[in-house]
Amino acid sequence: MTKITAPHGSWKSPISAELIAGAGITAFDPRMDGSSLFWLESRPAEGGRVVLMQSKAGAPAQEISPADMNIRTRVHEYGGAPFAVGGGRVFAVNFSDQHLYEIGADGTAKPVSARNGERYADIQIDARHDRLICICEAHTAEGEPANRIVAISLNAPHTQTILVEGHDFFAFPRLSPDGTKLAFIAWNHPNMPWDDVQLYLADLNEQGLTSNVTRLNGGVNESVLDLQWSEQGDLFFIADRSGWWNPYRHDGNSTTQLISLDAEFAGPLWSLGQRNYGFLNENTVLFAHGGDGKAALTLLNLDTGNPRPIPTDCATIGTLVCAEGVAVFEAGFTDDTPALMRFDLATDSLSTVARASSLPVSQNTISGPRTNEFPTSGDKTAHAFFYPPLNPEFEAPAGDKPPLIVKIHGGPTGQSSSSLQLAIQFWTSRGFAFVDINYGGSSGYGRAYRKRLTDKWGVVDLEDTINCVRYLASQGLIDPDKAAIRGGSAGGYTTLAALAFSDVFKAGANYYGISDLEALAKDTHKFEARYLDGLIGPYPAAKHIYEERSPIHHLDGFDQPLIVFQGSEDKVVPPNQSEMIVDVLRKKGVPVAYLLFDGEQHGFRRAENIIRSLEAELYFYGRIFGFDPADQIEPVEIENLAPV
Repeated sequence: MTKITAPHGSWKSPISAELIAGAGITAFDPRMDGSSLFWLESRPAEGGRVVLMQSKAGAPAQEISPADMNIRTRVHEYGGAPFAVGGGRVFAVNFSDQHLYEIGADGTAKPVSARNGERYADIQIDARHDRLICICEAHTAEGEPANRIVAISLNAPHTQTILVEGHDFFAFPRLSPDGTKLAFIAWNHPNMPWDDVQLYLADLNEQGLTSNVTRLNGGVNESVLDLQWSEQGDLFFIADRSGWWNPYRHDGNSTTQLISLDAEFAGPLWSLGQRNYGFLNENTVLFAHGGDGKAALTLLNLDTGNPRPIPTDCATIGTLVCAEGVAVFEAGFTDDTPALMRFDLATDSLSTVARASSLPVSQNTISGPRTNEFPTSGDKTAHAFFYPPLNPEFEAPAGDKPPLIVKIHGGPTGQSSSSLQLAIQFWTSRGFAFVDINYGGSSGYGRAYRKRLTDKWGVVDLEDTINCVRYLASQGLIDPDKAAIRGGSAGGYTTLAALAFSDVFKAGANYYGISDLEALAKDTHKFEARYLDGLIGPYPAAKHIYEERSPIHHLDGFDQPLIVFQGSEDKVVPPNQSEMIVDVLRKKGVPVAYLLFDGEQHGFRRAENIIRSLEAELYFYGRIFGFDPADQIEPVEIENLAPV
């Protein structure tokens, strides 16, 4: 087939913004109860609603949550673990009021909690005392909300009892099999859960109250997460005391490391309920782990201590649950849409359980990730996934190098993966090169790599980003005069910093990013209220550093075009953060566009807003880099840009 020669960026692509918004349906957070499998599905076309699905004994899945219910919690603002199943009963949090409900077999939902201003997550069913145990975040008084572990009776009037309090944050309340012990983790400001976490064990008496609360990890600077009990009553958990998140077991007397690998068996606890392993039977544990674009499964025989790898073609493996010799887990792939996968111990086989959406385009349109480890400051190396432009119907004029889009992930203790993202293919299929950077401070490469960002946010991430572009240019892979940078939240901050403090980028797209670090320190939610202490320094003692690194205070050299996207109800990065940068650029005469989406929070969930933001960004690059997109796009008002 003869290819059409056309400028980079102008290629006609089968991957539309509408396609991406529709493909946003994902199946995640699987749970098992007997022969029934449950999971959540997101529905961008329904305003971002999350529904609960059930498949009984392998039968076709059905939505079992009521049509007016959106299953999502706002604990820590990022939520996670909004439902629980067990003994044939289903409990879930409804987003609109944050109350807990029991979902019946007839599809009705009956309230279990009724306290206004309280949010619930990480729910456990305590059958012994006919109650739920969960995290409660009470927004009922002035100042920061109070976080606790509480018990809620399943009998009217559903009385609520505080089991544990006294720390700023709690997670993973986990009952022992006999119901006599409660394990949990806790941490306090200014730590984040990937910094320094305490692991506790408490006794539960006949009335279900806690006593003899004992800390199990005596050290400091250790991150602990993903607590689970074996049938024998041993407590398993993941900790990074070796420098990597690896698995451990506490048998009541001592703690033993089960597997030692330079690999991550967990990730940062941005959302609650992370589960990275499970018990297939009384002496076999299945672990998921990965790093640098690959995921793996490992079987561990507890009797022999011998691990055995299970081959997969997964790029990522997420939430994993096990029951009676079977495991179900979230799986991402480099060349296909995400799926729920099943591993059967009896046959040593993998199969697909559910895939919310099929691959909507031919695989020959998919640009695969190239793993890159590139040189950066201080004789170190950093990591990135590079995607060259690819469209089987088009080619660029001879000698032309593609424009580059640099993506900065959020977090900043986040991680870019090599799993297929149609939002990346949206760009590569139109003739852009794309690079997804895991700068120093990112997860997935061990604690030492993650700690590179300590006191250095706005320095290390920026250096790594600039050095990545220079590396790609030195390899002849991109046109360095047409490099754009985009990012959301913390990635939006690095995007703005790159434009304010360097001349490497010729355009930027800021999605609800941070322009004023000092304003963020003064105005954000509890979970991240002291996050910047470790990334920059304690505020206000380090006020001068906040000012030095805030793009809003350094706009003299900021003369490159910027498009800004913001949700009106964002509590993590409030709209005033975006509006400050827009106002300054508007007055300075720099080309700038601003799109505010009513009703959106931190990250866009509504299909129409996902579509509009992608198309607007493409239109913006077309105006800046001088090409005409093949798509029919509603124009965007770009202030201070000369008309064509």
